[in-house]
Amino acid sequence: MTLSEIAQSNNGKLSATKVRPIDFSSVNGLWIPCFGSQTPWNTHLGSEEDYDLIYNPLDSKNYGTTTAGLKAMRELYFKGEREANPYHYGIIPEVTVRADGSTSVVKHYAMGRGTWEVAKLMPDGRTAYLGDDGAYVQMTMFVADQYGDLSAGTLYTAKWNQTSDQDGGKANITWIRLGHATDAEISALANSLTFNDIFSATEPTTGQCPSGYQRVRAGSSSDECLVLKPGMEKAAAFLEARRYTALLGGTTEWTKMEGVAVNGKDRKLYVAISRIETSMRSDATEPADHIKLAENKAGATYTLDLRNNIKDTQGNAIDSQWVAVNMYVEPKLLGKPMSADARGNIAEVNSVANTDNVFFSEKMRTLFIGEDSGMHVNNFIWAYNVDTQKLSRILTVTAGAETNGLQVLENLNGHAYIMANSQHWGDFISTTSTDLKTQLTPMIDKFHAPVGYIGGIPGL
Repeated sequence: MTLSEIAQSNNGKLSATKVRPIDFSSVNGLWIPCFGSQTPWNTHLGSEEDYDLIYNPLDSKNYGTTTAGLKAMRELYFKGEREANPYHYGIIPEVTVRADGSTSVVKHYAMGRGTWEVAKLMPDGRTAYLGDDGAYVQMTMFVADQYGDLSAGTLYTAKWNQTSDQDGGKANITWIRLGHATDAEISALANSLTFNDIFSATEPTTGQCPSGYQRVRAGSSSDECLVLKPGMEKAAAFLEARRYTALLGGTTEWTKMEGVAVNGKDRKLYVAISRIETSMRSDATEPADHIKLAENKAGATYTLDLRNNIKDTQGNAIDSQWVAVNMYVEPKLLGKPMSADARGNIAEVNSVANTDNVFFSEKMRTLFIGEDSGMHVNNFIWAYNVDTQKLSRILTVTAGAETNGLQVLENLNGHAYIMANSQHWGDFISTTSTDLKTQLTPMIDKFHAPVGYIGGIPGL
């Protein structure tokens, strides 16, 4: 993660004057940083996608991925002097930037461990929703004990209670309390425990678990047979949140849960599901089959209504006025797969495909949507006005590149900016026309990742 100092000219032009890396050595380094957000108290709330570190030591199919990841961390960060600990990653980091440009970093173990795309705070500065990337993932809500302090709070996991399988599906959302903890408590557990301290585990035989074990599918298409060891509830809730969700009957069937944005005035949450596939389809072989939708590889941007006075599944009040109670797709935010066109697009170019980053501008009344698509030859950024329901394509990036870093500055000294980046140019989808690839390949540097903005907009 880097910190840039920016100069602004009178006409609004922004220029980076200094860029330097942020020191994460005090928190055991940074593992696969992804999307970020800004807290109401002006700190950076980041994320770690730890999808290499989720596998358990008994997973004969996938644990080699975890071993390779830990080896790389040991060599790159620790110079081979000590072993990397998987429980130090997949944690939400918060970065404070002081007036003199110095920084401090903390990792919020109390917010749980997952394959986080982003953590987004609601207007109360206490309630956060976390996007969990990958397949067989969970939906997570964290409620801090107090405003401005994410080091202590209560973690909840969602259950999808389906009411329709049409047009991306509809469901009522209920919340299971995982537990309450502080950063210090969970950090201490991370330092002292391993997977085998928390669970007894084995692999199913012909799809069945031994007596006393519970079969779960969490973060991987491989099933696990688990027993929670005595006294390990808190450790499981925060260090193994996805597996604990499955054990408690929560939903671990979302696929590619990406960006999260909030519309405070209308009390709506927007959640990107990049692809509706695999775990979101009905599958009678799954340990649980809560989500039963038709496949849509172009994905959707879901809307969730936020309410107060909501109780968890045990009947206890949730101390937040920003609790999601349902989930559905507005018609224009559903992806539309199609047969390949002349350029190789396999999703309609006048509709969003494979939503990734999302950001809502309260003053523009507009949801901005960035793509990371394997279905559009060129990925786009879109603007969706929630009042007129008009969807406009406002930016196109180089073929094969994804859009990222999406945010809006509504007023910086009289100027507004739509911030956007792109990366991995020329990472062509398989259906891209041969002629187009031949024309573009000599001109593309796959490691080019520009950071920029759409300017010329008056401050709001």
